[in-house]
Amino acid sequence: MVLDDVRAELIKQVRRPAHWLLFGVALVLTLTFAYVIPYLGYTGRSEGPRGGRGLESMLPAELVGNTIAGTPVFVGALALIFGVLVAGSEYGWETWKTVLTQGSSRSSVFAAKVVVAGLGSLVLVLALLGTGALAGVGVALLEGQPVVWPSVGEIVVGAGGGWLITMMWAMLGVFLAVAFRGIALPIGLGLVWLLAVQNLLAAVAAPLLEWVAELQKVLPGPNAGSLVAALGAPEGTPGVSDLVGSGQAVVVVGAYLVAFAVAGGWLLRRRDVL
Repeated sequence: MVLDDVRAELIKQVRRPAHWLLFGVALVLTLTFAYVIPYLGYTGRSEGPRGGRGLESMLPAELVGNTIAGTPVFVGALALIFGVLVAGSEYGWETWKTVLTQGSSRSSVFAAKVVVAGLGSLVLVLALLGTGALAGVGVALLEGQPVVWPSVGEIVVGAGGGWLITMMWAMLGVFLAVAFRGIALPIGLGLVWLLAVQNLLAAVAAPLLEWVAELQKVLPGPNAGSLVAALGAPEGTPGVSDLVGSGQAVVVVGAYLVAFAVAGGWLLRRRDVL
């Protein structure tokens, strides 16, 4: 029954243009801020040494760090919206009763949505890596540099780290959609937390209050930033930090992923769907 639900859910979500638009925006933003703008900054100086982030940061050898650097913030925000749409659209269209009267249990339907959110997050990360690979090769050819790739192990680990982070944000979106039974409010609250509250805590409160600085070490955003920093994300990228070690970051991000999934499933089972 779960496999049938996953298949039905996957077909339903693939047919929704909004998801492809989100993925397209993520690719464009990553390409723009990881390659286009740094390259223009590198080549645009008429006097003195060419600067910016440096040519090396745009070459294929830095593929992993460049392409997953946005997952703690702007790619994560798009993943959160994707998660909200996967679960919240049933509330917006008032189709929960129709879905559940087809014989599937709430747990089965929710598990299918979690699987689809995971698959979508994986496709997004792989698409980011593919786009970054093409952009890196383009920069190398334009500048006459050798094309040197990271090892297969580095790529696999980087893809896993990027997937873990995007999946965590997607599951936060799923949880918020179930908790607030809709789309607009969950997206708004999720983005306010991800884009505003976390940054304000880090930039304003943490330097002034020691307990806030300690709290940062167990919040999802700072741990996601620490994970991508350990995987080679460029310094200065919004959301990237080395606040905690990579081991703790993996554990904390994974714990939030599981917690959001369990909480969302529990709420869906316990409450009325409308």
